[in-house]
Amino acid sequence: MYEFGKGVPQDYAQAAAWYRKAAEQGDADAQDSLGGLYYVGDGVPQDYAQAALWYRKAAEQGDADAQKNLGDLYSDGAGVPQDHVQAATWYRQAATWYRKAAERGDAFAQRMLGDLYASGKGVPQDSTQAALWYRKAADQGNARAQSILGHMYSDGEGVTQDNTQAVFWYRKAAEQGDDYAQFHLGHLYDKGRSIPQDYAEAYFWLVLAAAGTPGEIAAEERDEVASHLTPADLSREQERARKWFEAHQAKPQ
Repeated sequence: MYEFGKGVPQDYAQAAAWYRKAAEQGDADAQDSLGGLYYVGDGVPQDYAQAALWYRKAAEQGDADAQKNLGDLYSDGAGVPQDHVQAATWYRQAATWYRKAAERGDAFAQRMLGDLYASGKGVPQDSTQAALWYRKAADQGNARAQSILGHMYSDGEGVTQDNTQAVFWYRKAAEQGDDYAQFHLGHLYDKGRSIPQDYAEAYFWLVLAAAGTPGEIAAEERDEVASHLTPADLSREQERARKWFEAHQAKPQ
């Protein structure tokens, strides 16, 4: 709750304190979450060694997310000595557990299994299999899977290239708040690729994207698009974006 600000003000330090209490009692989800806070430095000093310690505790209990995360640390040599054999071992274990959950219909596991096939971690690299599992997750409403699937259709990676499908999945993800999908959808409206050029729609989606991970690159395109709009158009789209941020508890940048 504290990590994501659900029902309480977002507070990473409080999140870390509560995760630690549960982690020290052996809760694997909390151990993985505490490892994640140490990995990025939210609520605690960034410390890859501590991230590895907590990921390992969860991974040894069979937590697939922690196994994948620990594999990443071994692959990168972050917090542990770089060891591709160890990385592969943890990736394979993660793939096993993700597959079991994915085959039961778990959308998050389906998306994560898609990630493993896309990167070749723990399974042979296979874009077609990646697209298959992303599609299963996307059909269940997983926004990240929808965004990735949009990109795969745009590039023809693992699927037949299809701009209409790319726009369809980008829009699905963007409407759920996926900032990468918002950026790509805004860019398509800006350039008139696959959909009719519409600077007002482009501006709206790029405003949303600029508040997220795409940040500066989205802001630059947003400002360029703004030059094509009338003051009335700008005012209307800014108010539309303000209402979206208000409804989704996000802030423009």
